[in-house]
Amino acid sequence: MNKGGFSWKRFLGISQAKARLSRQIGIPLTRSGRQRKIGAAMGCLIPVLALILIAGFLFWIK
Repeated sequence: MNKGGFSWKRFLGISQAKARLSRQIGIPLTRSGRQRKIGAAMGCLIPVLALILIAGFLFWIK
């Protein structure tokens, strides 16, 4: 059932140190974590940009 195996990085505490550093600086150290964080920021940014573009277009028409 358990297929994890032994990990020297976990044994030496490297994984914990990386996780702690990542939480402190607020930037994920893994590539997928950084991509996920950027994707979440873009998801919040797209509706804001759309509203700005619509408002600018309506202002430009008048």
